[in-house]
Amino acid sequence: MPRQVFFYDPPERFVAGTVGEPGHRAFYLQASARGRITTVLLEKGQVAALAERVEELLDEVVRRSGGSTTVPALAPPEMMDSAPLDSPVEEEFRVGTMALAWDETVQLLVVEAQEVVEGEDEADEPTLFEDEEEGPSLLRVRLNGAMARVFAKRALDLVAAGRPPCPFCSLPLDPEGHVCPRQNGYRR
Repeated sequence: MPRQVFFYDPPERFVAGTVGEPGHRAFYLQASARGRITTVLLEKGQVAALAERVEELLDEVVRRSGGSTTVPALAPPEMMDSAPLDSPVEEEFRVGTMALAWDETVQLLVVEAQEVVEGEDEADEPTLFEDEEEGPSLLRVRLNGAMARVFAKRALDLVAAGRPPCPFCSLPLDPEGHVCPRQNGYRR
């Protein structure tokens, strides 16, 4: 099938967001620019992993440059985006594979999220960072350092805003109660 690439260089907005109540939330990445919006569905763990890796990569860029880079050490407060996802939230695809890269020549972070492909052999190589004509859909976003820090901060805050963990077993607590395996199944 022909590959559909949703490319934002740069986006006006790139955020992680949710729809639904904690415990029943759906997680999305959303990029927008010039009246165009692309929304992709992913798992909470993928959002957390992406945000953590973005932070690690940016910290490494700052470390290697000796502080002489345009990447800020922290997310600039004036750039923080706490607005909800743009409506309507219509997913283009579910994310399977993600990749990050730092383009040293232009000082930009490249984030790619590729559509999950059902039924393919796991030995098949992902086609991230390749511009093939055939293959799964792909969201590619290029961000400057400040925008990448803002994305990561919002995404980490979003993940942390879920259900609190049980103090005994660390599993998420449900509002209606929790059957704790460390308490032999007694409801807390």
